[in-house]
Amino acid sequence: MSISTTTASIQSILKKYWGYDSFRPLQEEIIQSILDGKDTLALLPTGGGKSICFQVPALQQEGVCLVVSPLIALMKDQVHQLNKRDIKADAIYSGITKREIDLILDNCIYGTTKLLYVSPERLQTKLFLERFRKMKVSFLAVDEAHCISQWGYDFRPPYLKINELRTIKPDLSIIALTASATERVKKDIIEKLDFKPTHQVFVKSFSRDNLFYNIRYEEGKYPRILQVLQKMKGSAIVYMRSRRKTEDLAGFLLQHNISADFYHAGLSAVLRNTKQHNWIENWCRVMVATNAFGMGIDKPDVRLVIHMDLPDSLEAYYQEAGRGGRDGETSYALTLYNKADISNLKRHLSLSKITPEIATNTYQAIGNYYELAEGSGKSRTFDFDIFDLCQTFKLNALQVYNSIKLLSDEGYLSTNDAFFIPSRIFFKATKNRLAIYEKEQAHHQPLIQYLLRSLAGVFDHYVPIDEVKIARSLKLKEEALVELLVTLKKKKIIDYQPKSDKPRITFIEERLPPKNLKFDTEKIDFLHKVRSNNVEAMLHFIENETICRNRIILDYFNEKTTQNCGQCDVCRDRQKKEHTFQDVEAARLHIKNRLKEQPLSTEDLSAIIKDKLLLSEVIEWMMSNGEIERTADLRFRLIE
Repeated sequence: MSISTTTASIQSILKKYWGYDSFRPLQEEIIQSILDGKDTLALLPTGGGKSICFQVPALQQEGVCLVVSPLIALMKDQVHQLNKRDIKADAIYSGITKREIDLILDNCIYGTTKLLYVSPERLQTKLFLERFRKMKVSFLAVDEAHCISQWGYDFRPPYLKINELRTIKPDLSIIALTASATERVKKDIIEKLDFKPTHQVFVKSFSRDNLFYNIRYEEGKYPRILQVLQKMKGSAIVYMRSRRKTEDLAGFLLQHNISADFYHAGLSAVLRNTKQHNWIENWCRVMVATNAFGMGIDKPDVRLVIHMDLPDSLEAYYQEAGRGGRDGETSYALTLYNKADISNLKRHLSLSKITPEIATNTYQAIGNYYELAEGSGKSRTFDFDIFDLCQTFKLNALQVYNSIKLLSDEGYLSTNDAFFIPSRIFFKATKNRLAIYEKEQAHHQPLIQYLLRSLAGVFDHYVPIDEVKIARSLKLKEEALVELLVTLKKKKIIDYQPKSDKPRITFIEERLPPKNLKFDTEKIDFLHKVRSNNVEAMLHFIENETICRNRIILDYFNEKTTQNCGQCDVCRDRQKKEHTFQDVEAARLHIKNRLKEQPLSTEDLSAIIKDKLLLSEVIEWMMSNGEIERTADLRFRLIE
């Protein structure tokens, strides 16, 4: 196939399934690299459209695209979005049954599945590897590829095993994608995935011209954030570390007539989904959240991202701040900090270094919590409430969290993130046996017929169901319906898996005596050094008062520039000293006169006032003094 034909083909796929007329910068080149069979590394900052880069070529080629991702909630969301577009996609993650996995893998071999999402841990299971050998795989996509590097801010040891798939299929090409990676992490990704010499690397600039970074020292944060949100309009995210703090701040904002809500992993999945939906639809303006919020959410019109607590790394900060202004319009990334925040960040760093003794104590506490005897518990999975565990055994939650991460790295335990799995059913009985059963158990017939009539594909794969809706349709109480479903399961007519939305923990091996736990102390020291470097870089970014914020970020990601952005707080503070009162007043009157004619966008005003800093300063002054306001279409107009 010629390049021109391929280009027309992938553009028609983009239009047909996503409705876009053209690709974003670098997307087409990345897709072409994959179609040419080359190993490819794509660094596209948050909001750069990474998923399109592997989803489009997956549809262009024969076979299944295997997507490795560490985030179950994100996998589920992408599968849902693809299925809504009539693209056959599926995902394998902890919490689904072996029978479900069997059916999903069969559909990859014999069916029409185009994308299969898998967590890195699942790649090593015997069941998966047996089926993988039989699959026609178009290529392998490694999402969040920075997880492969010990120098990355979110290292996941199972990522180091991904390349073993190439021993089974040596010609398998790979695309690795990430939103943020330093030069060292980029080299690690290429090396650990054993990229071929012909590989290609695509890096989109980390500079966000429409995002204004603003770091402010502030002892009284609540009055300050209230002032900011009253002055600046538009959708906002406020990040905090503590679940309790998110609830407190949301309540404070509501008391002052700011539309706000809170979000954290301790809420039920139904409630999280409702809150997220309300915010996306702009029914709620401000979402106060822990870092559990935002991943995979494509809301383009976020005007303000505020950090009330400091992230552990510049990568995490960049990803979170980068959720603002994806529509290309001016947006602000504001961080409020004080001395207590600096101390807390250093304390978190100290608590993140887990000794073998601390990890062993945590392991013992978990075993006792579930009343597991030594030598038992292999492959058993339990609902997990870290806060109840800590309260029961008087443990520090941060140390327990980091201990579990270490125990997972060493292969003793595994955990999943909290996510919602809906109830689902699958018909196990053949149609002949089903007909006989319906005659014998006539009182079950209405339910069986309803399921067959309203659910497509229940003989081929597991289908999500809504017990409330079915009970209402059959004029039953929900409890009675569940009893019927359980009965049909016992009779082997269906397999019924009830919904779940709790974090889970699994014992990979049987519970071991403390003396048998082995830890790599050199690796513990190395990972602590990486975390220390990350915190040091974050503190440098926060406490700096002389270097352009954007230049610090670009330098961190090895993107060299000598130009100041002209719009961060450091640049603005420097420039304010250079702007005279006459400069500001002349610009204000000029803007005011032009706005008397018609409302104007930021781009329009930039053509009038060439000095970016002067323009930003004047707009901020005019808005705070009630002279102008933003309209719904993001233009500025005079307030009469």
